[in-house]
Amino acid sequence: MSGPALPPADVMPGAEPFAFPGSGPNGRTGVLLVHGFTGTPMSMRPWGEHLAEAGFAVRCPLLPGHGTRWQDCNLSSHGQWTTAVDEAFDALAVDCDRVFVAGLSMGGTLATRFAEVRPDDLAGLLLVNPSLFTTRLDAKLLPMLSKLTGSWAPIASDIKKPGITELAYPKLPTRAMMQLRQLWSVTRADLGRITAPVIVFHSREDHIVEPANSQALLDGVSSTDVSEVVLENSYHVATLDNDAPLIFAGSADWIRARTPAAETR
Repeated sequence: MSGPALPPADVMPGAEPFAFPGSGPNGRTGVLLVHGFTGTPMSMRPWGEHLAEAGFAVRCPLLPGHGTRWQDCNLSSHGQWTTAVDEAFDALAVDCDRVFVAGLSMGGTLATRFAEVRPDDLAGLLLVNPSLFTTRLDAKLLPMLSKLTGSWAPIASDIKKPGITELAYPKLPTRAMMQLRQLWSVTRADLGRITAPVIVFHSREDHIVEPANSQALLDGVSSTDVSEVVLENSYHVATLDNDAPLIFAGSADWIRARTPAAETR
């Protein structure tokens, strides 16, 4: 039996979506960034700022049910998350000739799903520790737990670098996690639809998403242009961790290498 409805909650300071206009030779190339489950755009902002400094147009939405309180996440669905990615992509594409999609963790799942459903629309796929499944034993209890309790132990801030904390929920919303499992299932089934260039950055040691997820994705896509970068000094939230500069510089170089030379105007 559910309790009384909670009043609307404000977005947590620092969790706001962000967008940067393009500039210079790279200004007509866009990069859509997608944050992870229970996380916020805060985990993507340093990456977005680096790409914007390189001249790319950048956008990072706040996914439905995120950035407020964990109870709100339990009221959201994977369909709402994919719709939010679609809408943010279309908004970015208005001012761009091409758009790349990049995601962290569940953001990587959503980016992958976008590449499956709209394969002709994106220029490339950049993934950091993307999630497609889990082999954790406690995950087998999730269907039962989601009926008994709305929350479980948190999964945020798996970061090796000292003193860095991810802005994310202090609890795992169990019903929303069931939605993520459904998203995993449909995404795994359609990996073969992906033909766009793909680069996957994944941590050798990750306490949230097993590295086998990245291998399954690399093995499953139909793309011929596939790159893999192993992060030796970061845990799950690698965009805020020791290897973040490697991700930022590597992704900018990768995008530039797959972008036509700027037209003479």
